Amino acid sequence: MRLWTALLTTLCLLLAGIGPRADAQLALPQVQIPDAARSLPQWPDLNTEPLISAVDRLPQIRLDRITALLRGHRESIELDERGEPAVRGILVASGIDAAMIARAGEAGFALLDREYIAGLDLDIARFHVPKGRSLTRARKQLAKLLPDAGIDVDNLYFASGPGGALPQAALATATGGGAAKLGLIDGGVAAHPSIAGRVEQRGFATGAPSASRHGTAIASLLVGNGPVRGAAPGRRLLAADVYGTDPAGGNASAIARALGWLVESGVAVTTISLVGPDNRLLAAAVTRARQRGMLIVAAVGNDGPAAPPAYPASYPGVFAVTGVDAKGRALPEAGRALHIDFAAPGDAVLAATGVNSADRLRGTSFAAPLVAGRLALHYPAPSIEAIGPAVAALVMEALDLGKKGRDKVYGHGLICGACGGR
Repeated sequence: MRLWTALLTTLCLLLAGIGPRADAQLALPQVQIPDAARSLPQWPDLNTEPLISAVDRLPQIRLDRITALLRGHRESIELDERGEPAVRGILVASGIDAAMIARAGEAGFALLDREYIAGLDLDIARFHVPKGRSLTRARKQLAKLLPDAGIDVDNLYFASGPGGALPQAALATATGGGAAKLGLIDGGVAAHPSIAGRVEQRGFATGAPSASRHGTAIASLLVGNGPVRGAAPGRRLLAADVYGTDPAGGNASAIARALGWLVESGVAVTTISLVGPDNRLLAAAVTRARQRGMLIVAAVGNDGPAAPPAYPASYPGVFAVTGVDAKGRALPEAGRALHIDFAAPGDAVLAATGVNSADRLRGTSFAAPLVAGRLALHYPAPSIEAIGPAVAALVMEALDLGKKGRDKVYGHGLICGACGGR
């Protein structure tokens, strides 16, 4: 029995990216309120539309969402070389120093701002793209000029479930210290009774924090107590609003700052139900947060199996979560990641959506906080030594689905099967 426990713990350490080869895996790199276009459209009504047709439409829905976002905010958003939205005319460099900044300036890349994210021990700088150069061309030029820095565009990330603004909604607040803290990176959280007095919020975009439907729903599924009940009821939540009123909110820079705040605040488990492309700044921020003992749980998104791999869910050591329906079947609209770790209820999930409202929601967004909440019960405080036993405990409570053992569809299996108001 002791041998089995030791082996399972070792496997779970590897799952979390902490193990005998941790130094190689975790080496430090060289380094708005969301409008309708920033949220995924509702999954097509399967009562009126054949399943195959609905799944086939998902790639076009994704493209339409990006096109609508670009059309409405050309002054602040443009596409990178992969066709992914990013902050217009801005490049971000991580692992930067004064000499690099001077070299970039001589080549026409004017420094916009520079900051140090203390929680991650990460220096970042943002540069203006020289006039007349495309974002793609400028990124390649600056990367060649500064090969020891992490150069990338400032990509945008989408809520992986139905969202929307709550412009008149009061914000949830914290009235006491409470028990173990969980983290949330999303939109702002409204003052729903299920989470009253337990949510501390901070903004990382213009106009933030500002209540959103999506952020409120995720918060209630984490720490809600009462008729709308989360997976870790009654716990304290730190919520980082990375959208605010900025049409280019939800960018990699904002998420990195949010991670730094949560690390400094001692958060052990953070939920990110946002999806987008691989990005060097985001990858560096996630890696450094994990090195400091934070466990990150992310949704795989709802763009369907033909979509590109979702990030941050696809980063090593991030717990990628898919959604299932009441019969334990994977949601056909669930996106994909380079790995799947767990599944959780993602259909007809009861969640708060405003100050006095709750609805049944669908999407992988609403599965991720159920896994994060259960993980936090096993892992209340950041500690590298405690990661293995905590993950092992979560694996042991997973209900095996699909092929026997871990598989590519459900990972280790279903967590919190009775959660979400089922």
